[in-house]
Amino acid sequence: MKAYGTVHKYGDNVDTDVIIPARYLNSSDPAELAKHCMEDIDKEFVNNVKAGDIIVAKKNFGCGSSREHAPIAIKASGVSCVIADTFARIFYRNSINIGLPIIECPEAAEGIEDGDEVEIDFDSGIIYDKTKDTRYKGQAFPPFMQEIIKNEGLINYINNK
Repeated sequence: MKAYGTVHKYGDNVDTDVIIPARYLNSSDPAELAKHCMEDIDKEFVNNVKAGDIIVAKKNFGCGSSREHAPIAIKASGVSCVIADTFARIFYRNSINIGLPIIECPEAAEGIEDGDEVEIDFDSGIIYDKTKDTRYKGQAFPPFMQEIIKNEGLINYINNK
């Protein structure tokens, strides 16, 4: 499995309230959530994001509440992967549960810049910044996690077994 896209870069402690502001939590519709994804930290995100794009952030991405709305909004906006130095544990688990690929890689989180073109090989964990011709080694997904992601989430994975 691979992902390829343009990077949208953020800093430390991007919490679930800026990923999807609480005022929109009255909806669980992914398309509706995607319309407001990242708007409190980046008003132009929804206008600029394209299918396949990648979010790169620094430490503690997804901190805050345990709501699944945050990774759902990111995935529904078209983002193919989130790379960060570290993730809040509940966000990490929720992302895998809904089939959003995420990779911890401090070197990539530091070196990749906004607008870079990046390719990710989930089998090897290699993150290739095509803009800078630089490779980083993130953690490869184990086969069962790749199957969850291919099935668009844990529930579909279980139902398809």
